[in-house]
Amino acid sequence: MARDKSAVKPTAAELTLLNILWQMGPATVRQIHETVSTTQKTGYTTVLKILQIMHEKALVVRDETNRAHVYAAADSETNTQSSLIKDLISKAFGGSTSKLVMRAIDESTSAEEIDDIRQLLNSLEK
Repeated sequence: MARDKSAVKPTAAELTLLNILWQMGPATVRQIHETVSTTQKTGYTTVLKILQIMHEKALVVRDETNRAHVYAAADSETNTQSSLIKDLISKAFGGSTSKLVMRAIDESTSAEEIDDIRQLLNSLEK
């Protein structure tokens, strides 16, 4: 039975590895481990196991043609973020996008970010 990709939500650890893959592109376990090790203490076998689980969940694809398997994100960063945001809006904000935006924008939002948001809103109105 095929899984609905939008129904599978990555865990925090899986998102860490997905962010690395989106940044690097396809990579071996060793390359991914070296990158994640710069910010957190994680063993090679832990990274391998997480990638194997992600492969089972169809979050990554695996090229097994070489001895060192190469992993790549199965979906784009934008699609994954959109799916996570839709899920968050539904679960935490009662389906209200405006409630999410109002909660996200606060006194820590920079003037530059506010200008970017304003430009986005202006372009959506046109």
